[in-house]
Amino acid sequence: MGSTSNGTAGDRSSRGKSAGAAADRRARIAELRAQEQRRERRNRIVAIAAAIVVVLGAAGAGTYAVERAADQKRARAAAASASIPGVKTFGTFTRNHVTTPVQYSQTPPVGGDHNPVWTPCMGNVYDQPLHNENAVHSLEHGAVWVTYNGKATAADIKTLSDKVKATPYSFMSPYPDEPGTITLSAWSTQLVLDSATDPRVNEFFTKYVQGPQTQEPGASCSAGSMQ
Repeated sequence: MGSTSNGTAGDRSSRGKSAGAAADRRARIAELRAQEQRRERRNRIVAIAAAIVVVLGAAGAGTYAVERAADQKRARAAAASASIPGVKTFGTFTRNHVTTPVQYSQTPPVGGDHNPVWTPCMGNVYDQPLHNENAVHSLEHGAVWVTYNGKATAADIKTLSDKVKATPYSFMSPYPDEPGTITLSAWSTQLVLDSATDPRVNEFFTKYVQGPQTQEPGASCSAGSMQ
C-alpha cells in the first residue's frame, strides 16, 4: 500500500510539472505573438508615415512646378508688355500673296504683300542678301530678321549669327543698303542698333520671336510655300 501511495504522488507531481511547463509555453507563445503584433503595428505606422511624406513631397513638388510655371508666364508677359527703347512700329499692312516685286516703305521691309514662298527661318544664317518678298512672308509667321550692312564688324556678325542659330523663328542676312549698322525686324516692328553687344538684341528676341505682332502664330518657318 505504501508503495502505491508514493507512486501516485509522483505521478501527480510529474503531471503538475508538465502542466506548468505547458502553461509557460502558452504564456511565452502569447508574449511572442503580442510582440509580433506590436512590430506589425509599428511597421504599418512607419509605412503610413513614409507614404504621407512621399505624398506631401509630391504635392510640394507639384505646387513648386505650378508656381514656377506661373512665374515664367508672368515674366514672359512682362517682357511682352515692356517697351524697348528705340523700337519703331508701323501699323497695319496688307498681306496678299503676290509673285511680282513689291515696293516697301521701310528698309529692310517689315510687312506688306509678299511672295507665297517664305524664307526658311529656323535659325538660318545666310551670307547673301535675300529677296524682300520672301523674307516678309517669314516675318508674317512670327520670325525675327537680323540684317547688317558693311559697318558691322566681324565680331558683330559672329555674335548675331550665334544668337540666330540658337533661335528657331529667326534668320539673318546681309543687307548692304540698310541705313543702320544692324537692324532687327519683326512684322510691323523694327530696331536699329550700332553694335551686337547692345542688350536690346536679347530684349528684342525675347519679345518678338513668335511675339504679339505675329500674324500667323505657329505657322511653319521651315522650307515651304503657301499658295
